[in-house]
Amino acid sequence: MIIGVMLLEIYLPYSHSLKDKRSRMSSFKDRLKKKYNIAFSELDYQDKWQRTLIGIVTLNNHKRPIENLFNRIIKDAEENIDGEITHKEIHYQ
Repeated sequence: MIIGVMLLEIYLPYSHSLKDKRSRMSSFKDRLKKKYNIAFSELDYQDKWQRTLIGIVTLNNHKRPIENLFNRIIKDAEENIDGEITHKEIHYQ
């Protein structure tokens, strides 16, 4: 079994408060969880209202489906968040 972990650091320039950031990230998280069946968590910058670091985890018997899934999630994020991905990391175990 292969576990894939993706970290995305996201800059949210249009977020004007922590409440606004949480609202934006909550809808993003819900959409990703429904669409891709992944685990999702905010890992850092909980006290910053224009920045977040999220972790996304999934597993499969093969690495290729995980790579494809992460690529779709990145594309989805780039198209649907009001911000930009400033850093991304992918790890496999």
